[in-house]
Formats: sequence, C-alpha cells, structure tokens
Amino acid sequence: MPELPEVETTRRGIEPHILDREITRVVVREKKLRWPVPVKLPSLVSGQQVLSVKRRAKYLLIDLGTGTLMIHLGMSGSLRIVAASLRAEKHDHVDFELQGGNVLRYRDPRKFGSILWIDREIGQHPLLVNLGPEPLTEDFSSDYLYALSRKRKAPVKSFIMDSHVVVGVGNIYANEALFRAGIRPTRQAGTISKVKYQLLVATIKEILAQAIKVGGTTLRDFTGGNGEPGYFKQSLAVYGRGGEPCVSCNKPLKEIRQGQRSTVYCTGCQR
Repeated sequence: MPELPEVETTRRGIEPHILDREITRVVVREKKLRWPVPVKLPSLVSGQQVLSVKRRAKYLLIDLGTGTLMIHLGMSGSLRIVAASLRAEKHDHVDFELQGGNVLRYRDPRKFGSILWIDREIGQHPLLVNLGPEPLTEDFSSDYLYALSRKRKAPVKSFIMDSHVVVGVGNIYANEALFRAGIRPTRQAGTISKVKYQLLVATIKEILAQAIKVGGTTLRDFTGGNGEPGYFKQSLAVYGRGGEPCVSCNKPLKEIRQGQRSTVYCTGCQR
C-alpha cells in the first residue's frame, strides 16, 4: 500500500502539471471503487481550475474552488500524468483531461482507492477530522508523543502507527524507525522514556524525509506521479529481511506478526 512518502511523492510529481490548469473533461470508466465515484463528478469538475494540490495523511486534496477532489490511492492505486493520445488500459479507471493536452490518469488494479468530491470545509470531513498531526511538522514532537503515551499498554509499534496519534507512519517506516531508535516494537508505549521518544520522533522525521527524497519505497508496483519507481527499498535495514543478519550486530533478525502485519527487529540492538 502506498504510504505517506509515496503519496507525497505523487503529489509533488503531479503538482507542476496540474496547478493553475483547467480540467476540461472527466472520463469515468469504473464507478465502483472503495466508495462509488460520484455520479455528478464530470459535471462538477469539468471547467474548473486547479487552485492547489495538497496532502493530508494519505489523502491527496485537489482544490478547485467550488470544492475539493479527495483522492486515496488504496492498496494499488496511482495517479500519473500521461499524454492524451495514450490509450487507457484495463485498470485505468478515471481520466482528468487537462488544458494543454495532458491527462491526469487514475489507475487502480485492486479498486480499493477512492475519488470523492467535497463541497464543504475539507478539514471537517469525517475521514480527516480526527487524524493526528503530520509527522514532518512541529506539532509532532517528543513532548506530544511522550505525554500521549503515558499509561498506554499497546505495543509502541501499534502506537506510532495509529493515525489518531500521528498520520503516515505506516508499517515499513515504523519498522525502520524503531530499529534506528533502538526500541523493541513489542514494548508497551507507556514504558518508554522521554529520551527514547526524542530519538524516535527525530528518527521518524529523518526516515520519512529521506524516503520522500528518493521517491518512496517500491513494493509490488508502486510508482510516483511521473511513473518512476521509489528507491527507499534499497535503504531498508529490517523490513522484509526477517532471518537475515542485522546490519549493525550481525545477529539474525526476528520476524513476528503484530496486528496482522509483519514486524522485523533485532533482539540485540532493540531493547
């Protein structure tokens, strides 16, 4: 599933091509995504100018003045800029034709993503209103995380992956951040010291910024808005490496299941 760095990579990839451009036509080939594509979407969006391209958590927010397109990529979705002459393929479900000839194309083989039209205050939408802070902002700090963690018995990995605590720290990056911070993912969140949370917050910010810089992590078929793959996979120290030697101490990495997700950590380096 595309995580925050992949979605931010997509945002940065499409923004220069759609900002201040008019959407001249919308072609919907498949209406049944995670939620149905609004029936009136073509008439609501056609003729509107793109005023901004933002991201909140894993949602892309395309402001058209009269409303906002809120797009989620789901498990396998992507948004790419293609030439209008490029024929749509089987999983290319929605086209936003742009002034100047290009097309913003939504592709989603598994159809778990969504395209919604929001005509009210976007921050108050039920999918956004209860989300935690963005991890790369000052709102996400060690003071905040430490205070929120007190008396929490949940494993720290589950804690930092909770979107009500902080958005965008998905499974890949949670594994990597906890390894770099030297924190065992099974520890109760409420037992971790403020010093360790200072290190963890700094590490989360560092890893996410690094992943965005190299275009995210390519697992399965993710590519960014320009069609290029992400390269953070080459930097992974633990995720996907269960049983392999630790890059720091050479001990075999342990792999377990937490919340139906793979967790990989070093029993020597993470305490």
